[in-house]
Amino acid sequence: MRGGEGSGVTGSGGLRNRHGATQLGALGLHLADPRTEESVLGVLGAVESELRASIASADPFVTEAAGHLVEAGGKRFRPLLVALGAQFGDPTRSEVVSSAVVVELTHLATLYHDDVMDEASVRRGAPSANSRWTNSVAILVGDYLFARAADVAADLGPEAVRLQARTFARLVHGQIAETVGPRADDDAVAHYLRVIAEKTGSLIATSAHFGALFGGADPAQVAALAGYGETIGIAFQLSDDLLDIASESTESGKTPGTDLREGVPTLPVLYALASDDADASSTRLRELLSAGPLTDDALHAEALSLLRESPALKRARETVRSYAEDARSRLAPLPDMPARRALESLCDHIADRTS
Repeated sequence: MRGGEGSGVTGSGGLRNRHGATQLGALGLHLADPRTEESVLGVLGAVESELRASIASADPFVTEAAGHLVEAGGKRFRPLLVALGAQFGDPTRSEVVSSAVVVELTHLATLYHDDVMDEASVRRGAPSANSRWTNSVAILVGDYLFARAADVAADLGPEAVRLQARTFARLVHGQIAETVGPRADDDAVAHYLRVIAEKTGSLIATSAHFGALFGGADPAQVAALAGYGETIGIAFQLSDDLLDIASESTESGKTPGTDLREGVPTLPVLYALASDDADASSTRLRELLSAGPLTDDALHAEALSLLRESPALKRARETVRSYAEDARSRLAPLPDMPARRALESLCDHIADRTS
């Protein structure tokens, strides 16, 4: 996929625009300027078309398996940050869409691999690739998507290839760190935050970086947006973890308390385990969480209830807000324009969604 073939980014059709505007609202983004909104939605619409073109293979099975998660949809958060970053230069450059395809293909590839490692059966409301086919197929399809991302990046030049490769290395480092767990002398919370920075923040940083770079923003703005992307990426992942505990609905995309049931140590759990509070509730909560996966329904319900009322959850909320405010501060070098205000609104949304 070279240049801007098939990547017109100035108009995406009324139906697509309405769908895209709803998607932006769900992410807490408010684009009060119609021209900026049309530009962003145009990029996102072109990304959808080019994603499908980029995964096509001479083998129909490969095309079907590689398109499994593309067709399932998703927030397209990373292409969105590419589109917003490009607003600080020229968002109509064909490289903007191509770079958004690179980051989304990379993200999708990690999901295929994650589902194998997590033994997941569902992804985005549909059977996961590993459950529909096999673990081997899911791993190989993930590899294929990484290869396609590298191929698209090659058309963008050495800087894009280098950044995509370094981002890929960080993703792998983060996954290894999560799999191995903290060393005996590691602080569990610091380890967890490093994992999120590598596994989530790195690719979101690259998304904002690509948008600004290929939109033609100046180097200071590119650096500012990359820093914003990494920090807001960490905040976004942490807020998702909190929603798994605090939400009464499936707003997080999972049944509330799924991480507890599976024994996944998210930030509120780590804060609770590290607490030295001696009150009965905190002591009982540590006892429950120390037991590992809470598969018993009664014990799971008790732990979830205690965690929702715990100082640990309050502390985790404060951590999310701190990252969101840090992300906002990274925008200081950028001019006051609709795209910057949209990025600021995302900070507000992430800070408030778990309150």
